[in-house]
Amino acid sequence: MAAPCGRMATKSLSHVLSVFGRTAAGNAACRHFSVASVCRATPQSKIAAESGSSSWTLMAAVCLQRLPVVSADFSPVEERFKQMLLQMELEKSLLSDHELRLLDDADRIRRKQTDDYDSDEEGAHGDQEIMLGQDLEDTWEQKLKSFQPAPRVQPEVDKDLTSAKRCLADSLVLLAEQRVGGEKLWLLPQAQWQEGETLRQTAERALASLPAAGFKATFLGNAPCGVYKYKLPKAVRTESSTGCKVFFFKAIVADDGQPKAPAGPFLWLKKSELQRYLKPAYRMKVERFILAL
Repeated sequence: MAAPCGRMATKSLSHVLSVFGRTAAGNAACRHFSVASVCRATPQSKIAAESGSSSWTLMAAVCLQRLPVVSADFSPVEERFKQMLLQMELEKSLLSDHELRLLDDADRIRRKQTDDYDSDEEGAHGDQEIMLGQDLEDTWEQKLKSFQPAPRVQPEVDKDLTSAKRCLADSLVLLAEQRVGGEKLWLLPQAQWQEGETLRQTAERALASLPAAGFKATFLGNAPCGVYKYKLPKAVRTESSTGCKVFFFKAIVADDGQPKAPAGPFLWLKKSELQRYLKPAYRMKVERFILAL
């Protein structure tokens, strides 16, 4: 350590100053390079900011589904499988209390018909009239016949596409007739995004803006489940308005009540019926996240 210090001590003052001068100049060059890089990055950020003002309009739409109210009918395979399970359960099960009672009733009747029957042997049941289990079954059968369950199929209601109570065994999707440019189209309820709100809030506003909606919805998450991009008709297309990007959000009708029929151009459709009302490209995007439960 002493040798380098000694050599530095033997150097002249002018030499030392020249070394420090070159070092400072090198640092200045480095600082000059970093400033230049910042200067070059500034136009890029301006370009990114300018690209943010896109000619595409942001929209949010809601895919509102009414889930099945009743269970779907069994297919032939499901029906056979159900009968097989019932048969297996019957063969492996023990006698129920009612079946044991039927056996006990038959045994009491058999003893009562014998010549040496003694009612005292029946104990507490000796003075009581025998209420056979078969009599109970007949009573239950009469009650069952008087009970009228709600119909699973309502032909007149099922034909009404504006009723949310149609096709109770299927899942239905709400469509609204909306104007796109100068054309009226059947779409999922949508609204244009406004500054200061999230896309989910836009979707909620789109659903709440329906006239006389009369139902509550539960949204399934804050992230969109799909996106669709389309251009406006050439007649209304401008440089500042090329088209729309629609972000879809899923929601289901709340369980606290059945939706009422909105007073407006609305349809409640099954997934298989969407092709009659939606354009092919739009329908392909929508069918990806609609579950036919």
